[in-house]
Amino acid sequence: MPQFSTTTPPQSLCLLRTSALGDVTHVVPIVRTLQAHWPQSQLIWVVGKLEHKLVGDLPGVEFIVFDKGAGWREFRSLRAQLAGRRFDALLHMQVALRANLLSALIRAPLRIGYDRARSKDMHGLFVNRRIAARSGEHVLDAMASFLEPLGLKQATVRWDIPIPAQAEEFAMQHLPGDAPTLLVSPCSSHTVRNWQPQRYAAVMDHAATTLGWRVALCGGPDAYERQFGDAIVEKAKNKPVDLIGKDTLKQFLALARRATLVLTPDAGPMHMANAVGTSVLGLHAASNPQRSGPYSDRRWCVDRYDAAARKFCGKSAAELAWGTKLEYPGVMDLIETGDVIERLEAFARARSQVFGAR
Repeated sequence: MPQFSTTTPPQSLCLLRTSALGDVTHVVPIVRTLQAHWPQSQLIWVVGKLEHKLVGDLPGVEFIVFDKGAGWREFRSLRAQLAGRRFDALLHMQVALRANLLSALIRAPLRIGYDRARSKDMHGLFVNRRIAARSGEHVLDAMASFLEPLGLKQATVRWDIPIPAQAEEFAMQHLPGDAPTLLVSPCSSHTVRNWQPQRYAAVMDHAATTLGWRVALCGGPDAYERQFGDAIVEKAKNKPVDLIGKDTLKQFLALARRATLVLTPDAGPMHMANAVGTSVLGLHAASNPQRSGPYSDRRWCVDRYDAAARKFCGKSAAELAWGTKLEYPGVMDLIETGDVIERLEAFARARSQVFGAR
């Protein structure tokens, strides 16, 4: 196996993580660490089509885009793009069967993958070096351990995902000035993680009426998110700035950076907001915030994961295997409106101590 150091850096490294948005966000600090230690090494990232729109302009990285919607044709396309190419190491950071098959097209003598406990879909057949088996880690820290077989450690976490000027202009147009703003991104692609529309509306009304904050609502362009947003707006007494289906991923980053607080379930926007330095009020019952909450600061999250474990599994959260998802119908109903308002108020008080206003 190749051995790398400051004096003998790898010529090229391939990173394989195609999805999803939150996990792709977690890979960015790995890229930054590699660039800081080995600025001359070529970095190639095999990434999903949607996710490329978020990170595809990272400087110093060559992207190979994989469109899973294209089916087997995309495998043939990727094989052609990789023909004749060889990398010093592959960081295989995804265990799904599609990604495992995809990794077979990447030639590298060192193939780093997950430990046995976190492997599935024959992942072990496609790697020859595993990261250390650890439990109790945040997902971002687990991904950072892919650096260890290379002889590196991620001492600092840095994102700096580029935000184009046009995206900044979009955010300034829709959220002008410096009014404190609650930005609500209510939907996860895992629909069972979504909270009730009327409860979102009640929290948004509290932010607008009691705290005097501006409230904005955002989300993707598909019909489900539009219908979900319409249900929230219908229940809300104070109509929010409605941006559902109007913002791109880059524009969301700009909106989040202008926001004071982002309210969202466990979904990509949670981690994107965290990456631009904005505090997040995360809603967790189906997932453990200590594993998949906003990495930088989880003080404002509502955590009902233990209550969900007891209700649906008859065990405490501590008795479950680390990373267990509790995606049962009705699990998010364990989060009451008052729970979220309490965290919102706590954030507003903490902010007032710093800025002197709510």
